[in-house]
Amino acid sequence: MTDEVQQPPPRRLWPLWTVFVVVVVLLGCGLPALLVVQVIREGGARTTISRTGAPASDDPATAVARALSDRITAQLQRQSSALLAGDRAGYLAIADPAAHRDLGRRFAALRALRVTGWRAEPSGLPTPITGKAGEWRLLVRFQYCFVTPNCRPSPVLIGTRWRESGDQPRLLALEESKSVETGTRPWEISDLAVAVGARTIVATTPALRGKLPGLLTQAEAAARVADGYAVTGSPPDRYRIFYAGRTEWQRWYGGERPEWTGGYAVTVGGGHHEVVLNAEGLTSNGTDDLLRHELTHAASLPERGYPGKDDWWLVEGLAEFAGSGGQAVDRYEGIADVRKLVRGGWDGKLAGVNPADDASAERVAGSYGVGYLAVRHLVDRYGPLRLLTFFKTVVHDRRGLDVAAEKAFGEQWSTLHDECVAYVRATVA
Repeated sequence: MTDEVQQPPPRRLWPLWTVFVVVVVLLGCGLPALLVVQVIREGGARTTISRTGAPASDDPATAVARALSDRITAQLQRQSSALLAGDRAGYLAIADPAAHRDLGRRFAALRALRVTGWRAEPSGLPTPITGKAGEWRLLVRFQYCFVTPNCRPSPVLIGTRWRESGDQPRLLALEESKSVETGTRPWEISDLAVAVGARTIVATTPALRGKLPGLLTQAEAAARVADGYAVTGSPPDRYRIFYAGRTEWQRWYGGERPEWTGGYAVTVGGGHHEVVLNAEGLTSNGTDDLLRHELTHAASLPERGYPGKDDWWLVEGLAEFAGSGGQAVDRYEGIADVRKLVRGGWDGKLAGVNPADDASAERVAGSYGVGYLAVRHLVDRYGPLRLLTFFKTVVHDRRGLDVAAEKAFGEQWSTLHDECVAYVRATVA
């Protein structure tokens, strides 16, 4: 078993209404690295800037950059305080007028999301911009909380550009956080309309504002289900859900998903996975299932991802089990596609049942269905609590299936694996 973070293939079928997909995007996914200077990691180590003065070994250029960093930091602190206080004029005050339109939109989006925590820390020292005298670029690590004060903040690295202006350098622009890890957050690039419930935040574009009341009701119901799958005992303080129109679907979190993608959950650090739904083609019933599935990912998965593709069936099977809403097995919408997969030469192994990126819609639905049926069998036989112990041991503790099966069920995994496969085959016979 490898110890690398896995990204499941971007597939998930919702057969009765259209072809859609569910995918968990995890730290380490291969989105394009578009930042100018370097590939960055939001949650990783960062350079700490000294506030006690430049060390004696600094060369003149470094000393200048360090002094400028201190002045920029002071400006960022002023801006952070203004954002949290709802002071739009103060938030814009540190910036060049040309940047006010973009900053004003960000301010409005963050306030709509009920930002309760916002901290800005330079990552490294500013670097001069070639050909533009007096202008500098600095990577800044922003950390944010929504709704809940004093949450574990989610970090994002954003490139900033500045012009020297005495003791108070002027902010010229904020870049989009096009990193390899997560991609651009919705509040960076879109106007947002937001509804907040007891367990969820739901945001969309102003054009889709009318969908918010229904979406919030559905999200709150899905959250009550997903809370039961928080294997560590601590569900997210709020589930964050973004409902994307056609344009936003191509831009939020990097876009570039297949056109039949229905939704995904992307880890953003701080114990949060932000969920994105594709507005095009979703029906009310389909949205209910999709929300239960995706919020279960947000509740059950560790923020560093899960240990290997061989466990894909377990990760997606648990989310499918939650998404099915407790319905009888014979009412599961993917049963016909599981039957086609089994009769089409499936090798009878759970490891490797995950579909290839270019798999057909039927193959995708069949793969998810196999995971669902395997998890369903374990729940029916041992109960949900022991299944969650098994899941936690494999996905969070990164122990092998043999160890997890013995711990959770008192059985050998080879025996249980064959029982799960036999159950899949019998169900679709």
